[in-house]
Amino acid sequence: MSHMVSVVVPVYNEELNVAALHEEILGVCRREGYTFEIIFVDDGSSDDTVDVLRTLSPVKVISLRRNFGQTAAMDAGIKAARYDLVVTMDGDRQNDPNDIPKLIDHLYANKLDVVSGWRKDRKDPFAKNFVSRGANLLRKILINDGIHDSGCSLKVYKRDAFVGLTLYGEMHRFIPAILKIKGYRVGEAVVNHRARTAGETKYNYRRTLKGLIDMTSVWFWNKYAVRPLHLLGGIGLFLMLMGGIAGLFAIREVLNGKAVNDSGWALLTMFLFLSGLQLFVAGLLSDIAIKTYFGSTQDVSYSVSDEFDNA
Repeated sequence: MSHMVSVVVPVYNEELNVAALHEEILGVCRREGYTFEIIFVDDGSSDDTVDVLRTLSPVKVISLRRNFGQTAAMDAGIKAARYDLVVTMDGDRQNDPNDIPKLIDHLYANKLDVVSGWRKDRKDPFAKNFVSRGANLLRKILINDGIHDSGCSLKVYKRDAFVGLTLYGEMHRFIPAILKIKGYRVGEAVVNHRARTAGETKYNYRRTLKGLIDMTSVWFWNKYAVRPLHLLGGIGLFLMLMGGIAGLFAIREVLNGKAVNDSGWALLTMFLFLSGLQLFVAGLLSDIAIKTYFGSTQDVSYSVSDEFDNA
């Protein structure tokens, strides 16, 4: 069976890697007999990455005006993809294009919508591995999407999974989790991971912090996307209840002759009640915002796998 494949590669200052990576991807796609396109998205590189890309063929190059980040570059490439399957991978040659057929076969053999690569034997420095393992553990606690290595960019998707989905922040790491929330079938397969041989890593502590913040966003979206009032309003009502209890102690102190201004219980009552009221109102506003979001975009809180009409 000849598959139709779009390979999307975000790159930033990878002038030493893009030509060799293109040659590898091209060789795999031709060997497997795919109908294919190769899309490189240059994320505002300051070196000669774009100039090198101009010498390659066949290739589609999307050049962003400045450095918007890997997620934005990946989103631009995915939106430009034409074929049924979308393969994403890093531009530093640490992902092995020879794993693409294995991921595609695994997707169809297990009737999945997404297959994520698992770099079981990573060839990264200790510090990067340590941070990645910690982030994966936290992700498992908060999201539990069943993926061992969400940071691996080598993934294959059915293109229709991206309908109505726009990526931002560092959300490319959590695409499988987002799609799983929507009901898509997600799996993973072990892939080869190679040591970087040219260029410099783009990972730093700021990307890690952004990823952790986005992980919290995905957790909230998973649990409370269509019912934020249940979380914020629930906490707000609890705080107001605690404020009421504290108020009883404040009244007792006042009845015993203590001035309200000198009562710690009175201060605690006001703090808890006002905090709870603010959270409850925030829950109401979030509920309205969520309804407005789903009403004004193509996004919905569910997904349809099939549809037929037996007349």
